[in-house]
Amino acid sequence: MLLLAAAFLVAFVLLLYMVSPLISPKPLALPGAHVVVTGGSSGIGKCIAIECYKQGAFITLVARNEDKLLQAKKEIEKHSINDKQVVLCISVDVSQDYSQVENVIKQAQEKLGPVDMLVNCAGMSLSGKFEDLEVSTFERLMSVNYLGSVYPSRAVITTMKERRVGRIVFVSSQAGQLGLFGFTAYSSSKFAIRGLAEALQMEVKPYNVYVTVAYPPDTDTPGFAEENKTKPLETRLISETVSVCKPEQVAKQIVKDAIQGNFNSSIGSDGYMLSSLTCGMAPVTSITEGLQQVVTMGLFRTIALFYLGSFDSIVRRCMMQRAKSEIADKTA
Repeated sequence: MLLLAAAFLVAFVLLLYMVSPLISPKPLALPGAHVVVTGGSSGIGKCIAIECYKQGAFITLVARNEDKLLQAKKEIEKHSINDKQVVLCISVDVSQDYSQVENVIKQAQEKLGPVDMLVNCAGMSLSGKFEDLEVSTFERLMSVNYLGSVYPSRAVITTMKERRVGRIVFVSSQAGQLGLFGFTAYSSSKFAIRGLAEALQMEVKPYNVYVTVAYPPDTDTPGFAEENKTKPLETRLISETVSVCKPEQVAKQIVKDAIQGNFNSSIGSDGYMLSSLTCGMAPVTSITEGLQQVVTMGLFRTIALFYLGSFDSIVRRCMMQRAKSEIADKTA
């Protein structure tokens, strides 16, 4: 009886692997495609633009700093594979005024054609204890990280649905899967992106438009270097428990997942574990992916409990050290 059950399970799994490719979205062809990257003047955004350009895409870079945009344009153009490719630069703050963002997208489409893939990479991070952060910090991060993704997506979605083709990428963070000390403002803005992405995917999937949410870990970018200047000790020590990724590595994975139409994009073993743990009711691209999540959930939850215990230990040690220092200062 056990052998029969085992044989049935194996046959079922094999069937899932065979059927899975039939229900997966058709990959997006990047040669000749128009890719818009917000926050594309540096860091992960610039590397994503380079990766797409290497594969023959036309690129529109959107960011606030015009000088950085022009510098990024020069770097990206070095990777062209034909003389027809174009890199268009547009300076605008994607988080401030929807009408401006809409006009920018229209300009880009008039010059390079309809947007085939939008990568929402504009964002920023500010950390600090909840009671130490100004209320304006929460407002600013929600504006930049969340509305800065809503506005460009809103500007391209109608055309994508009409054409029955498109990819929208939201760059969240592992801090958008797990709330950490010092990230009460940052994590909440990145968690919001996931909610937007899940609801949007359900709306646009019948139109052959697919959404990808990327959850990169700490990545060696100018933004990360700036973030480290103000991180609380606890946040810094927790961050040091994992290695820092290269932006090129992150960009390649994001582009690969977006092309395939994968809803989730994660980096490394920690990223894979986090994505399985936090999958909840998130969409899956294949039956295989769903099965893997079901099988690994219990094991990953056990491992996660050890991680959480170590993070709590770091916070407690810092609190005790701070208390000792305060007592020492008073008795000095």
